[in-house]
Amino acid sequence: MLTTRLWMGSLLAALTAGMLVLDNHLAPAFPFLWLFQMFLSLIGCVELILLLGPGRRPQIMTSLAGVLIMVSSNWATHALLDSPWSGVLGCFVGLVLAVFIWEMALFQEEGRCVERMGLTLLILVYLGLLPCFFAQIRWLFTTEPERGSIALALAIFVPKGCDIGAYFTGRLFGRHPLTPVLSPKKTWEGAIGGLIFAVLVAIGLDRWSAIGVLRHSLMLEIGFGISVGFAGMLGDLAESLMKRDCRRKDASQVVPGFGGVLDVVDAVIFAAPLAYVWMRWAM
Repeated sequence: MLTTRLWMGSLLAALTAGMLVLDNHLAPAFPFLWLFQMFLSLIGCVELILLLGPGRRPQIMTSLAGVLIMVSSNWATHALLDSPWSGVLGCFVGLVLAVFIWEMALFQEEGRCVERMGLTLLILVYLGLLPCFFAQIRWLFTTEPERGSIALALAIFVPKGCDIGAYFTGRLFGRHPLTPVLSPKKTWEGAIGGLIFAVLVAIGLDRWSAIGVLRHSLMLEIGFGISVGFAGMLGDLAESLMKRDCRRKDASQVVPGFGGVLDVVDAVIFAAPLAYVWMRWAM
């Protein structure tokens, strides 16, 4: 299991780094980032729909189409509008209305339409809206593609670094459960080790470029590492909450050693809004 996690984790990290490097030369279109997000969001959407099970399934077509629209809206709004967030918000509001219209059009008898709408909106927020913050980080540094790559690397590898640090520290030193009911294997020792590792990753990545996204400020790097790492931990627990409620250990088995795509990206999705705020503030 550990060996599988190591080689698969290394492969995923290499693919992510390759995506960031290739898109440096294709600004401001960033096609590889679009493909990267589109693929992960769609697979994650399918996983979440299957995770929920047939007894409480959302609007499947609205969920899949909505996630595609939300991801693509980041590119469309930057090409067409001066205010990209207004376009993203407009797409989201339109999808919320579509969820209601879909149920009104198909309604025949009392049942579980409110539950279907609620689950569909959960998917649109979790896999549609939250990842928009991750995509928008790229355009904060359109004139400096290298810094944009470092910014995205920070948004990805800091929460994932916290996850990795927590995993290994917990295996070696974990004694006191962090969330005994929600995720019994997580420990306080692992959480502390994860946050320390997240800070080290933040410092290392920020010092990679000549200027640094966080301006080579040790205080900013520590603050970013702790806060974004902690947000990533909450994202991991948020997905554990859904899996626990659905009585499943993993979202799927498509990623050897990790489970499903959701098990890989849960920390990054949850930490993306906070990472975006840090990037805007540190510019």
